[in-house]
Amino acid sequence: MLMTDTTGRPVLSPEFRHRRTLNWLSLGVLYAFFYMTRYNYTAIAPLLADTLGWRNTELGVFETMMPLVYGLSVVLNGPFADRVGGKRAFLFGALGVAVMNILFGLAAFAVVTPAVWAGTGLARHVAVPAGLKFGLTGGTLLSLMAIVWGINGFFQSFGALSIVKVNAQWFHVRERGTFSGIFGVLIRMGLLLAFQGVPLILLFLPWQYGFWIPGMCVAVMFLVNWRWMENSPRDAGLPDFDTGDEPQTDDGRPSSLKEILRKVFASRVMWMIALGSMMIGFVRRSVVDAWWPKYFVDFHGADKSAFVTYLPYIIATWGIALAGIAGGFVFGITSDRTFGGRRGPVITMGFIGMAVILALFGLSDLFHLGPVFAACFLVLLSFCVNGAHGMIGGAASMDFGGKKAAATAAGLFDGMQYLAGAFVGLGVGYVTTQWGWEAWHWAPIPFALAGAWLMSRLWNVLPKGQSRH
Repeated sequence: MLMTDTTGRPVLSPEFRHRRTLNWLSLGVLYAFFYMTRYNYTAIAPLLADTLGWRNTELGVFETMMPLVYGLSVVLNGPFADRVGGKRAFLFGALGVAVMNILFGLAAFAVVTPAVWAGTGLARHVAVPAGLKFGLTGGTLLSLMAIVWGINGFFQSFGALSIVKVNAQWFHVRERGTFSGIFGVLIRMGLLLAFQGVPLILLFLPWQYGFWIPGMCVAVMFLVNWRWMENSPRDAGLPDFDTGDEPQTDDGRPSSLKEILRKVFASRVMWMIALGSMMIGFVRRSVVDAWWPKYFVDFHGADKSAFVTYLPYIIATWGIALAGIAGGFVFGITSDRTFGGRRGPVITMGFIGMAVILALFGLSDLFHLGPVFAACFLVLLSFCVNGAHGMIGGAASMDFGGKKAAATAAGLFDGMQYLAGAFVGLGVGYVTTQWGWEAWHWAPIPFALAGAWLMSRLWNVLPKGQSRH
């Protein structure tokens, strides 16, 4: 029987802790590079737009294609990851991500001369289109690049599924809130690599290396995980580990597809959490993760070629990362220790925080308080968004999916978030093109309030098999 301390957390042997740390580091660094190879496009988007003559509506195609394909794939691939195991699923995804990033960078060879722009603000337009080779038109090149980026989204979908599937075998339910904080660190590391590392690469190399170098990093971590990462303590030669999330009926066999689907898709709680995740997606993909570099260029006149020296961009990049990490730990530890493993209370508070911060952000631009204030509001928003996201993606999916269906649960939750992002992509592009960036902050507020109401309905819910200490 698993020994626990007075708080209900497990007492672990040094051997188990050492092996879990090795497993977690291998898995986690690869996951961070998955984020780098997803958000490198967002970091490079202002430069791509100028080079290829794209407006926000064209950029919105990518911000729709990636989350749409990702959102559908992560739902459909969840049962696959539950059946074959997280290790195989992650390695398969890593190979695809590396290849797609290399292919995306090859588009640079089709450009002979960059587009020439004229005008400013909403009147800015392409005076001379980009010169292209190989008989390509601007629309054809856009379509080909969007297809490649969509396929990248398919392979990216195996990341969240796999990391949750593996760690559901290694972390007890009373550790998972804290784990969600570590989960947030990985996400923020990947975003820092994208938003700081990629602009540094572009100071010395052409834009395609912002895709090639991250792709090669994923390839290296593929080899590391192939050698060191294992699906479960049993696979690593350790005794079975009671995770405490459900009655212990695990005989070691993979669950049938019917068992997995019934556990996830027939549950009212699962669908309420999924809808809450969708509300996070409307806020996260419209403000925190996807559009703010372009906002600084268009609204505050930032120099896109010198982002790494632009103070508001530096504040936003590092602040979003550090606040996201802090949010993950604060939400997770509070959930574990104050609310006894209940996730609903802290996620509800996170949604309320999002709504308030978005309103203040909008007012700061209305009164022209400047880009530093804007960066600070992005930082505060990251604390709430990523704290709530870590709880749903990193803790609730393991709690309510259990060891056998964690990947399917993660797929449902993550998929709903990215499907919301698919609507946001073209929506933000259209809104900012028609009405300017002043309209950008207000639209996500109703979704944050809806998320708060949804998650408040789950205030006292715990996974089966977990007692109310």
